Amino acid sequence: MPIRKTIALVAHDHRKQDLADWVTYNADTLTAHRLVCTGTTGKLMADVLGDGAEITRLKSGPLGGDQQLGAMIAEERIDILVFFWDPMEPQPHDVDVKALLRIAVVYNIPVACNRSTADFLVSSPLLPDAYVPQRRDFSEYLGRSLD
Repeated sequence: MPIRKTIALVAHDHRKQDLADWVTYNADTLTAHRLVCTGTTGKLMADVLGDGAEITRLKSGPLGGDQQLGAMIAEERIDILVFFWDPMEPQPHDVDVKALLRIAVVYNIPVACNRSTADFLVSSPLLPDAYVPQRRDFSEYLGRSLD
Protein backbone atom coordinates (compact mmCIF):
# COMPACT_ATOMS: atom_id res chain seq x y z
CA MET A 1 0.00 0.00 0.00
CA PRO A 2 1.29 3.43 -0.79
CA ILE A 3 1.47 6.20 1.79
CA ARG A 4 -1.61 7.80 0.23
CA LYS A 5 -4.27 5.12 0.46
CA THR A 6 -7.39 4.49 -1.60
CA ILE A 7 -10.23 4.10 0.87
CA ALA A 8 -13.63 2.76 -0.17
CA LEU A 9 -16.62 4.18 1.71
CA VAL A 10 -19.97 2.41 1.47
CA ALA A 11 -23.13 2.62 3.58
CA HIS A 12 -26.58 1.13 3.42
CA ASP A 13 -29.46 3.61 3.52
CA HIS A 14 -30.09 3.37 7.28
CA ARG A 15 -26.36 3.76 7.99
CA LYS A 16 -25.52 6.66 5.65
CA GLN A 17 -25.88 9.28 8.37
CA ASP A 18 -23.63 7.23 10.69
CA LEU A 19 -20.98 7.15 7.96
CA ALA A 20 -21.43 10.88 7.28
CA ASP A 21 -20.91 11.62 10.98
CA TRP A 22 -17.79 9.43 11.05
CA VAL A 23 -16.41 11.05 7.89
CA THR A 24 -17.04 14.53 9.32
CA TYR A 25 -15.17 13.57 12.50
CA ASN A 26 -12.25 12.16 10.48
CA ALA A 27 -12.29 14.65 7.60
CA ASP A 28 -8.69 15.82 8.04
CA THR A 29 -7.38 12.26 7.91
CA LEU A 30 -9.63 11.10 5.07
CA THR A 31 -9.01 14.04 2.74
CA ALA A 32 -5.31 13.12 2.69
CA HIS A 33 -6.31 9.95 0.83
CA ARG A 34 -8.27 9.02 -2.29
CA LEU A 35 -11.87 8.01 -1.61
CA VAL A 36 -14.05 5.68 -3.66
CA CYS A 37 -17.77 5.49 -2.90
CA THR A 38 -20.81 3.77 -4.27
CA GLY A 39 -23.65 5.92 -5.66
CA THR A 40 -25.59 7.98 -3.16
CA THR A 41 -22.97 7.42 -0.48
CA GLY A 42 -20.51 9.23 -2.75
CA LYS A 43 -22.84 12.18 -3.20
CA LEU A 44 -23.32 12.44 0.56
CA MET A 45 -19.57 12.23 1.20
CA ALA A 46 -18.94 14.97 -1.39
CA ASP A 47 -21.49 17.16 0.41
CA VAL A 48 -19.85 16.44 3.77
CA LEU A 49 -16.23 16.91 2.66
CA GLY A 50 -16.64 19.61 0.02
CA ASP A 51 -14.15 20.35 -2.72
CA GLY A 52 -11.11 19.35 -0.67
CA ALA A 53 -11.67 15.63 -1.15
CA GLU A 54 -10.77 13.40 -4.07
CA ILE A 55 -13.86 11.21 -4.44
CA THR A 56 -14.56 8.71 -7.19
CA ARG A 57 -18.23 7.79 -7.40
CA LEU A 58 -19.30 4.39 -8.67
CA LYS A 59 -22.81 3.17 -9.43
CA SER A 60 -25.30 2.65 -6.65
CA GLY A 61 -24.73 -0.65 -4.82
CA PRO A 62 -27.85 -2.41 -6.10
CA LEU A 63 -27.09 -1.21 -9.64
CA GLY A 64 -23.61 -2.72 -9.71
CA GLY A 65 -21.55 -0.42 -7.48
CA ASP A 66 -20.74 -3.22 -5.03
CA GLN A 67 -19.50 -5.32 -7.92
CA GLN A 68 -17.46 -2.43 -9.33
CA LEU A 69 -15.85 -2.02 -5.93
CA GLY A 70 -15.17 -5.76 -5.71
CA ALA A 71 -13.44 -5.61 -9.09
CA MET A 72 -11.28 -2.71 -7.87
CA ILE A 73 -10.30 -4.79 -4.82
CA ALA A 74 -9.41 -7.75 -7.06
CA GLU A 75 -7.31 -5.39 -9.19
CA GLU A 76 -5.57 -4.24 -5.97
CA ARG A 77 -6.81 -0.67 -6.47
CA ILE A 78 -8.49 -0.42 -3.03
CA ASP A 79 -6.43 -0.39 0.17
CA ILE A 80 -9.14 -0.13 2.85
CA LEU A 81 -12.89 -0.80 2.89
CA VAL A 82 -15.18 1.03 5.31
CA PHE A 83 -18.65 -0.47 4.84
CA PHE A 84 -21.35 0.54 7.31
CA TRP A 85 -23.90 -2.13 6.44
CA ASP A 86 -27.24 -2.52 8.12
CA PRO A 87 -27.64 -5.92 9.81
CA MET A 88 -31.26 -5.12 10.73
CA GLU A 89 -32.59 -4.53 7.21
CA PRO A 90 -32.84 -7.07 4.40
CA GLN A 91 -31.02 -5.87 1.29
CA PRO A 92 -32.20 -6.72 -2.23
CA HIS A 93 -28.57 -7.02 -3.30
CA ASP A 94 -27.44 -9.08 -0.30
CA VAL A 95 -25.49 -11.53 -2.50
CA ASP A 96 -23.47 -8.58 -3.87
CA VAL A 97 -22.76 -7.37 -0.34
CA LYS A 98 -21.54 -10.83 0.70
CA ALA A 99 -19.40 -11.06 -2.44
CA LEU A 100 -17.84 -7.66 -1.68
CA LEU A 101 -16.96 -8.65 1.87
CA ARG A 102 -15.65 -12.01 0.65
CA ILE A 103 -13.33 -10.47 -1.95
CA ALA A 104 -12.00 -8.02 0.65
CA VAL A 105 -11.04 -10.99 2.83
CA VAL A 106 -9.54 -12.91 -0.11
CA TYR A 107 -7.28 -9.94 -0.94
CA ASN A 108 -6.52 -9.26 2.74
CA ILE A 109 -7.50 -5.62 2.87
CA PRO A 110 -8.58 -4.00 6.14
CA VAL A 111 -12.37 -3.88 6.49
CA ALA A 112 -14.41 -1.88 8.97
CA CYS A 113 -18.13 -2.58 9.26
CA ASN A 114 -18.81 -0.29 12.21
CA ARG A 115 -17.59 2.98 13.65
CA SER A 116 -15.38 1.46 16.33
CA THR A 117 -13.40 -0.59 13.85
CA ALA A 118 -13.24 2.34 11.41
CA ASP A 119 -11.86 4.52 14.23
CA PHE A 120 -9.14 1.94 14.92
CA LEU A 121 -8.24 1.78 11.21
CA VAL A 122 -7.85 5.51 10.66
CA SER A 123 -5.97 5.99 13.91
CA SER A 124 -3.57 3.11 13.25
CA PRO A 125 0.13 4.05 13.07
CA LEU A 126 0.20 1.97 9.85
CA LEU A 127 -2.16 4.32 7.98
CA PRO A 128 0.33 7.10 7.10
CA ASP A 129 3.11 4.68 6.13
CA ALA A 130 3.68 2.43 3.16
CA TYR A 131 2.41 -1.04 4.00
CA VAL A 132 2.63 -4.35 2.16
CA PRO A 133 -0.24 -6.66 3.12
CA GLN A 134 0.48 -10.37 3.04
CA ARG A 135 -1.20 -11.85 -0.02
CA ARG A 136 -2.07 -15.49 -0.21
CA ASP A 137 -0.50 -17.43 -3.07
CA PHE A 138 -3.32 -18.71 -5.26
CA SER A 139 -1.11 -20.48 -7.81
CA GLU A 140 -2.10 -23.93 -6.52
CA TYR A 141 -5.77 -22.99 -6.73
CA LEU A 142 -5.36 -21.55 -10.22
CA GLY A 143 -3.44 -24.61 -11.44
CA ARG A 144 -5.81 -27.25 -10.10
CA SER A 145 -7.28 -29.88 -12.38
CA LEU A 146 -10.94 -29.57 -13.25
CA ASP A 147 -11.42 -33.38 -13.55
